[in-house]
Amino acid sequence: RQKPYLSTYPVDLNDCGPMVLDALIKIKSEQDPTLTFRRSCREGICGSCAMNINGRNTLACLCYIDPKEEDEKKAAGGDVMKIYPLPHMYVIKDLVPDMGNFYEQYRSIEPWLQTKDGKSEGQAEFLQTREDRAKLDGMYECILCACCSTACPSYWWNADKYLGPAVLMQAYRWIEDSRDEFQDKRLAELDDAFKLYRCHTIMNCTKVCPKHLNPGKAIAHIKKKLAEK
Repeated sequence: RQKPYLSTYPVDLNDCGPMVLDALIKIKSEQDPTLTFRRSCREGICGSCAMNINGRNTLACLCYIDPKEEDEKKAAGGDVMKIYPLPHMYVIKDLVPDMGNFYEQYRSIEPWLQTKDGKSEGQAEFLQTREDRAKLDGMYECILCACCSTACPSYWWNADKYLGPAVLMQAYRWIEDSRDEFQDKRLAELDDAFKLYRCHTIMNCTKVCPKHLNPGKAIAHIKKKLAEK
């Protein structure tokens, strides 16, 4: 087996789109067809192209290539742009991390609406007030790209036990949903020294979120609800 190595690719920015994903697609099309990465929507919706670019977790389709900034780095003798897969995850190939553990943790919080009696005869939707619906803003927009979780030192060292910022924020999204009737059960399952309390409010998660959400705040709300019980 060959050991991991880094490759350098020159890219003509005059003949390339403005985003890092454009550069990667150009490299794959013109220089190295074996270069492997995930991408789909190219609009910051699917979360597929999450990777570490110049030391920061982000989406390649939303990350601009800034020629002036890169020219300054090159003039200073530094590398132009460094792109790695999401940190502290097993790598399948190139820029493709193994997301299996992340998705299994998401499945464990049962991220779907749960009611005790189900729908009554003739009922169409589960209704809620506009005020209750507004409580979900800032959480439902999460695209599960894992940028936040893989930027969290607690998740680096305890990914097998700590659920991480993305999954915990989605857990709180269902706890806060007025239509869900299993809030106590959801809170009880999170009341664990590792699942929840490995969060030390470092706030890397909020800093790197490409959708400008605040997972740290959601985790704090979970802790508060458990403290009030």
